Amino acid sequence: MPLFRRKKASHDDQTDEVEAEIKEKKKWLHRPANTAFKQQRLKAWQPILTPKTVLPTFFLIGIIFAPIGGVLLWGSNQVSEFTLDYTQCEFTAPNDTFADIPSNHYSYHISGNPSIPITAPQWQFQRDEAQTDAARQNRCTLQFTVPKQLDSSVFMYYKLTNYYQNHRRYVQSYNSDQFKGDPVSASTLNGGECDPLSERDNLPIYPCGLIANSVFNDTFSVPTLIQAADSTATTSQPYNMTDRGITWPEEGRKYSNTRYQLGQAVPPPNWISRFPNGYTAETPFPDLSEDEHFQVWMRTAGLPTFRKLYYRNDNEAMAAGRYSIDVFTNYPVAQFGGTKSIVFSTVSFIGGRNPFLGIAYLVVAGICVLFGLLLTLRHLIKPRKLGDMRYLSWNQPEKIKKK
Repeated sequence: MPLFRRKKASHDDQTDEVEAEIKEKKKWLHRPANTAFKQQRLKAWQPILTPKTVLPTFFLIGIIFAPIGGVLLWGSNQVSEFTLDYTQCEFTAPNDTFADIPSNHYSYHISGNPSIPITAPQWQFQRDEAQTDAARQNRCTLQFTVPKQLDSSVFMYYKLTNYYQNHRRYVQSYNSDQFKGDPVSASTLNGGECDPLSERDNLPIYPCGLIANSVFNDTFSVPTLIQAADSTATTSQPYNMTDRGITWPEEGRKYSNTRYQLGQAVPPPNWISRFPNGYTAETPFPDLSEDEHFQVWMRTAGLPTFRKLYYRNDNEAMAAGRYSIDVFTNYPVAQFGGTKSIVFSTVSFIGGRNPFLGIAYLVVAGICVLFGLLLTLRHLIKPRKLGDMRYLSWNQPEKIKKK
C-alpha cells in the first residue's frame, strides 16, 4: 500500500507540473508583443509651461482667431434674409381686406443697409367653405416688400419651431425597402420600425412610418411682383422659382418608383387631402424618386427649430418691390406649440446667414488676449522664479505650523 500511494502522488505531481507549464505558456501567449508601441515606450514630448511659452501662445491664438472671426461675421452680414411668420394668419387676418402683420411676426436683415426703411408686410385669410375637410384649401395671402434687389441665388424656405424631428422613434420610423421600390407586405411591416403606422385595413401603408405621415403639406405659390420699387402702377410678374434641385445631388438615389399595384397599399392617414380615395387610377402612387419635397422632409433635422428648402432661383435676381404669395394652409402646428414661417434668403461665400461661428471666434480671441494681458501683468508685477524650491509644500511655513 505505501508504495502504491507514493507512485500515485508522483504521477499527480507530474500532472500538476504539466498543467502549470501550460498555464504559463497561455499567459505568455496573451501578453502584448515586446514593441515600443504595445509596451508604451514611445517617445513623448512633455513641454514645461513657462511664461515665455504660455503668454505668446495666448496672444498668437488671439491674433489668428480675431481676423478669422471678423471675416466670418462680415460674410454672414452680406446675406439678406427676411422671415414672415404666418402661424396666426387663419385666426387673426381679415378675410375681406389686407391688414398689417404684427411686428413680432416678421424680421428683416438686408445686407449693406441695415437701417433701410421696411414697409410692414400684410396678410389676408380666405376660408374654403365649398370643400370638405379632406379637400379644403384655406388660403393665406401674404404681401411683403423686398426693399432692395436680391442677387441670385435666392432661396425660399419654410421654417418650423418646437418640432423635434430628432426623437429616436421618429428618426427610425421608415422602411428603406419600400423606398427602393419593393412591395413590402403588411405582415413584414408589422412589428417593425414603422409601427404604429405600418398597416391599415390589413393593407401596408406606403410610405409607412411617422416621418412620411407627418410630411409638411402647406403649399406655396411662386412670389409675384405686384408693384415695382420704381413704379406706382400695379403689375403681375411672377418671380420664377423652382422646386427642382432642392435636395442633395445623391439624395434621389435612395428612392425608386414603387412596384405596388393598385389595391395593394394605402396612403398614410395624414395624406387624405392629397389622396382622398386612396391610390386610384386618377391619383396613382407617388413617385418618391421625383418628389424632392418629400426627400427634403425625410432628411430629419437635429434641432427643434429648423428650416427646409422649398424653392430656389439660381439665375435671376429678385427685383425690389412689393410681392404677393399664396399659402395654402394644411399643416397644424398648434398641437405641439410650434410656429411656421416663410424665409427668403441669399447666400455668401460662407453659405446662409449664421453669425454664431464668427462671434464664437471673436469671443475666443478676446478671452485669449484678456488672459494673456492679465498673466503678463501678473508676471511683470510679481515674477516667479522657475524651479524655486521655496514654493514646495513642505517648505511653506504656514503648512508646517498646521502640522
